[in-house]
Amino acid sequence: MAALGRKAGGPRRDAVHRGLADLAEAVPFTADDLPGYAGRLFDYLLERPQVLRLTGWAQLERPDATPGQVDAYAPKIDAIASAQQRNVVTGTVTPADVLALLLGLTTAWANASPALRSLADQPPWDPERLRIHRAAMIAAVRALTTLPPSTSGNENTGQPRTALTR
Repeated sequence: MAALGRKAGGPRRDAVHRGLADLAEAVPFTADDLPGYAGRLFDYLLERPQVLRLTGWAQLERPDATPGQVDAYAPKIDAIASAQQRNVVTGTVTPADVLALLLGLTTAWANASPALRSLADQPPWDPERLRIHRAAMIAAVRALTTLPPSTSGNENTGQPRTALTR
């Protein structure tokens, strides 16, 4: 039996598509201000946790990317590459890695295990705790996007850069 949402137009697939379309409209992607974008995305997802739940479930059901999903990311990758060419975003990290790391940082608390969240020094969803987490996340994205260019290969190992260590 096919999983719910796998068929074209399935209810979960429609909900995921609608949720992502709403997100894209409410939080426009801005490659020239990735820390600001990350903050706005964090806020949006905090107010609408169902978006992350739906996208996570959809990825479990269909781990391979559809052409539509690839098409949705391509303009963001192009915008980051353009920002890198204009020296607005570091060129040290590839555009795909910049976006993956930004998304990972933005969703880290929501995707953290309940066990980890239970060990926080304040209740996990306390507004003050979330304000501090948000500020740290934005600072991390800012640090990521402003890394200085590397001229000496891989600083950690002394080995020349490869496709995996760039």
